Amino acid sequence: MTDKKEPKDWRLATKLVRGGLNRSEFGETSEALYLTSGFAYEEAETAASRFAGEEDGYTYTRLSNPTITMFEERMALLDNMPIAKATATGMAAVNAALMSQLHAGDRVVASKALFGSCRYIVDEILPQFGINVELVTGADNDAWAQALSTPAKAVFVETPANPTLDVVDLQYVCDLAHDAGATVVVDNVFATPILQRPADFGADVVVYSGTKHIDGQGRVMGGCVLCSEEFFEDHLNQFMRHTGPIISPFNAWVLLKGLETLDLRVEKMCANAAKIADFLADTGALTRVLYPGRPDHPQHKLAMKQMSAGGSIITMDVPGGREEAFKVVNALDIIDISNNLGDAKSLITHPASTTHRSLGEEARLELGITEATLRLSVGLEDADDLIEDLEQALGRRSS
Repeated sequence: MTDKKEPKDWRLATKLVRGGLNRSEFGETSEALYLTSGFAYEEAETAASRFAGEEDGYTYTRLSNPTITMFEERMALLDNMPIAKATATGMAAVNAALMSQLHAGDRVVASKALFGSCRYIVDEILPQFGINVELVTGADNDAWAQALSTPAKAVFVETPANPTLDVVDLQYVCDLAHDAGATVVVDNVFATPILQRPADFGADVVVYSGTKHIDGQGRVMGGCVLCSEEFFEDHLNQFMRHTGPIISPFNAWVLLKGLETLDLRVEKMCANAAKIADFLADTGALTRVLYPGRPDHPQHKLAMKQMSAGGSIITMDVPGGREEAFKVVNALDIIDISNNLGDAKSLITHPASTTHRSLGEEARLELGITEATLRLSVGLEDADDLIEDLEQALGRRSS
């Protein structure tokens, strides 16, 4: 008879289905949903002990909740990190990961290619608090070496980046950052914990928007911060306790159930995306097609070193400008126009007018986001139906 395995030793699919499971005395098979704002105590002394940290137990859902705990423990198992704290949105996770550790006078080095709201935090919000920010081209190792030759408090990267799919050399940047005294925060939304685990390359903090692939069906908002016990105690714990970015129990429950099929969905999305990227590259109807899983991606080898597949996102440029890009988008019959991603349904967006509008034209062009750029999030439909939809839309644009 073999020894009983610890959850951390389970294989991925088992972690996704059973990680963090905590059944009540009723023995429910599906995780319980605890819709309660507070908790009652048998005695006043119990309440005092819990608030003093002398006794384990729940006090208030703004701090923690049994359903939220199950989601957090499952996420921690997936990323091989000690602590996970769930937040109301992905941006709440990014904000908490950065603001909890930074003070006036600190220095942050960040990659230029980030989701629009992430760029707003580093461009506008951090400087308002006296935090110095230096932006570098994420794919340029020499730029990272130069920026991190000076001490820094934090490094913030997104890889692959939204929407340009730039890939950051995580091991290289983490090593440089740690030598510079910096904590490395990685936005791992596009890769998901199925394809890439930044902690394996030295990342200290990982953030997710659970709204994307983790839910995967466009239902709820949510996010997560994963970190070491030291980072949690020194920075994140009190920040989250007193600023209130916690996820709701209902949303945590939806994300928890979404995790059960995450690997199956991501695998199918990646297979679809790879097939569609090949079609788009071969049509001759586009001026640029970017997909990390294709050999013609500028950082294909690095992407495949860090990721187990190319992901579910394709970025493309239509000949012309906004008008021509809009013609293609408006001609689609199956694929929906939406700024979300990671959904079971395929979604397309025009970043310059939506997700990255706040950057301004000059900053967008520096990143390679033009008026002709489209971002396609590939879903779970039949790949051939999606290809036919794209083919007819591109044909209508040129007719």
